[in-house]
Amino acid sequence: MTYSIKEVAEKTGLSIYTLRYYDKQGLLPFVSRNDAGYREFTDSDLNFIHTICCLKNTDMKIKDIKKYIGYCMQGAASIDDRKQLLLKHRQEVLAKQRLLADNLKEIDYKLNVYTDPNSQAIIDREVAYVQDEKAKNHLADPFAVK
Repeated sequence: MTYSIKEVAEKTGLSIYTLRYYDKQGLLPFVSRNDAGYREFTDSDLNFIHTICCLKNTDMKIKDIKKYIGYCMQGAASIDDRKQLLLKHRQEVLAKQRLLADNLKEIDYKLNVYTDPNSQAIIDREVAYVQDEKAKNHLADPFAVK
């Protein structure tokens, strides 16, 4: 079964513009064109697009996605290259995941302060601390009305 670019856009949630952009960037060398020159996608093409979306959603650069797809087009001979590229990317994703988890803790801490029944007193103490610290260092009060 084949799909038009419009059908692929609907199935993947990508815009037609994005699919064309990916094609121009060399990410879709596996997509065939019919006699009229229109792209015709197959189920295996959708699997590749799913992988491309996964890599893009995890912040892999287009040039590295292109490299990965290029390796895939080489067949089994490129397994080691694919593995190395994905292992490196995996480490980057894990590092970002740890950073996001740390940032989420800070957001949760702030939300806990703001939902605390004593939130006004807590914030007033924080403001007083900042003002005292700035005054001791002869710096402007950031809360002063200007």
